[in-house]
Amino acid sequence: MKRSASAFWQGTGKEGNGTVSTETGVLKNTPYSFSSRFEDGAGTNPEELVAAAHAGCFTMKLSFVISAAGFTPTSLDTKATITFENGSITNSHLEVKAVVPGLDAEKFAAFAKDAEENCPISKLLNTNITMDASLS
Repeated sequence: MKRSASAFWQGTGKEGNGTVSTETGVLKNTPYSFSSRFEDGAGTNPEELVAAAHAGCFTMKLSFVISAAGFTPTSLDTKATITFENGSITNSHLEVKAVVPGLDAEKFAAFAKDAEENCPISKLLNTNITMDASLS
């Protein structure tokens, strides 16, 4: 399986602007710029897209791990926060809140750690990954 996305840019890095699009059309000519990346401007940025990818990938992997152990998650809610410093992504922090009937906190922590280490986006990222995981 292969997936693709594209970016288009006009102008200099600071004064220019561009768009990103995905093969599926979920993002279609979505604007991004220096302002949306380094300030509070409108539009997306690569780090936000990496955060979305990491949150989505980790959450699905956690669901697979929990299900393989015989439990059914009622809900898994994950937020990924990417830290971008000095031109590098230095950290991805995952915060997951889960409701899984019958699952104890110790097993949940082990399942979350497994998902953190083994989701494809975690494996792709060459950065420190931290996590807070809570089970309700």
